[in-house]
Amino acid sequence: MNLYVFGHWIYFDKMTGEILHDTGEVHHTDPDYEMKRDPFSNIKKLMERDPESVGIIKLEPGEFAQDFSEGSLARVNPDSLELEFIYIDPNSPQDPPPTPQPPLTEQVAKLEQENTLLKAQNSALSERADFIEDVIAEMANKVYQ
Repeated sequence: MNLYVFGHWIYFDKMTGEILHDTGEVHHTDPDYEMKRDPFSNIKKLMERDPESVGIIKLEPGEFAQDFSEGSLARVNPDSLELEFIYIDPNSPQDPPPTPQPPLTEQVAKLEQENTLLKAQNSALSERADFIEDVIAEMANKVYQ
């Protein structure tokens, strides 16, 4: 018997971004499980809603896994449709909850990209400074000969 893995389906209010239901990752023996579900018929928060007012984001299995394990899904940004998480500081859990923010995995990827760019710029500036030093040394050499 094969087990199929299905990623999170996140149902949210299109106007506010409030999370109405998150299926979590589901393991099921039926490969067509996702197509057979009818959450608007059996999930109370969805049954009470006009389906047109509900947005759905489907994630791939494992997508944002680290963010889900280290933080809590807080909302969907209604403008960008990006997930926003809350991460509690384990060293001071009594602090007020932080504001929702984009997934840390995305923030890290952006920072890595920025870091690569900054390293390239730093290298170019260093090469230019070396060139200028060489030119000044050559000019000084000619002046003092």
